[in-house]
Amino acid sequence: MSWKERWQERAEKLENETYAVYLAARDPRVPWYARALLVAIVAYALSPIDLIPDFIPILGYLDDLVIIPLGILLALKMIPAEVMAECRAKAAEALSSGLPRSRGAAVAIVLIWIVAIALVGALIWRIARR
Repeated sequence: MSWKERWQERAEKLENETYAVYLAARDPRVPWYARALLVAIVAYALSPIDLIPDFIPILGYLDDLVIIPLGILLALKMIPAEVMAECRAKAAEALSSGLPRSRGAAVAIVLIWIVAIALVGALIWRIARR
């Protein structure tokens, strides 16, 4: 198996785990603090905007390959094992028939990033004026 095939396989596993984590975030048996972390991880994974843009060679994908798995590992420690097992089974079934897409969620994520960038810009502007 070539290095490219290994990375593709890992990316597919990451996609499955990310969707399972998304499903777990919606489960009422998961504590609120775990849900908050899960929502942040899934939003980052599905967001078209990254900390380091993907068009930058190597570094563009490096943030996705580090931040998302570390966030998932942390979240997995907060989720009851039986809940995660159920969510993994549901994710595998859903992904085999195609990942669900939501334009509303995409618009919400982009709006959140725009507001966050505007707030940071306003803060920088306020600090620079002093």
